[in-house]
Amino acid sequence: MLNIISILVGLVTLALGLVAFIPLLGWLNWLVLPIGVVGLALGALSSSNAGRNLNAALLVVFGLRLMIGGGIV
Repeated sequence: MLNIISILVGLVTLALGLVAFIPLLGWLNWLVLPIGVVGLALGALSSSNAGRNLNAALLVVFGLRLMIGGGIV
């Protein structure tokens, strides 16, 4: 059950993160990253790895996007 919730949180993170790729909406990554961390924690508590891996990949991609945009120095 936690894995399904983690995947759903990951899909919400993905949807918001894709919107954050639009120029001038990079500040949205500051909202996306904590949501991804919650999904990663839920995925870590579950017995399956799919939700954890999805959220970890999303955190890496959107974290890099935030660094490229100058949000994390």
